[in-house]
Amino acid sequence: MVTKQEQERRVRDYRARQTVNDRRKRRQTRDSVIGGVLAAVVLFGGIGLVSLVQPPAAPEETAAPAATDPAASEPAAPESEVPDASLAEDRAWTGTLTLNGIDLGVELDASLAPQAVSSVLFDTQRDYYDGKTCHRLTTSEGFSVLQCGSVDGQGSGDPSFMYGPIENAPADDVYVEGTIAMARQGGNADSNGHQFFIVYGDTTIPSDAAGGYTVIGQVTSGLDQLQEQVIANGTVDDQPDGAPAEPVTIDDFVLQ
Repeated sequence: MVTKQEQERRVRDYRARQTVNDRRKRRQTRDSVIGGVLAAVVLFGGIGLVSLVQPPAAPEETAAPAATDPAASEPAAPESEVPDASLAEDRAWTGTLTLNGIDLGVELDASLAPQAVSSVLFDTQRDYYDGKTCHRLTTSEGFSVLQCGSVDGQGSGDPSFMYGPIENAPADDVYVEGTIAMARQGGNADSNGHQFFIVYGDTTIPSDAAGGYTVIGQVTSGLDQLQEQVIANGTVDDQPDGAPAEPVTIDDFVLQ
């Protein structure tokens, strides 16, 4: 027969075992939760790491950004700065183009090239040309030009300053000595910009698919000095088409 003392001891042992089991279960549950959180951290951390080091998807595989406006994902086109053709008032403009201290008298005719003359006039009024360079000189027989006015001094165009049409191009493709005309991209009649070229000897430039080159006016004085002090030095490395051996800077360009 089990005594009362033995029954009480068994009850105490049972409760002690239950307490141990309860603690063990709570510990296991806690460890499982912590383990799950750590696993999630490691997993998402791993994904982040992979995303950083894996090669980017090809453009056609890249998802479009969410936007209510389809145009929101497109790069904005540069706003044009080209003035209206009426700026030059359909009249003649005279002034001075100073290169390396050499004053070239110039006359531009807006009645023959209203858009181009208005654009050049606009650039002179805001001093765009001051400090720009003449980056290209050609010295081949029958192809004698000095090209100036690029935005970076290397001949690059300006996407915010492009216009057309071609105006006042010579029908016979001959640009006589002293001519000032606008440079443009080959085959693109709407790519006139800041750049112009001075013809220092009679030059033939065949028209391309877009036509010829817009003549804006003439050098009226100082061309002989330009020939003596700049053109006579040729190009870098004596190439027939390249940078002038004597670097050329536009000091000033004034029209009135």
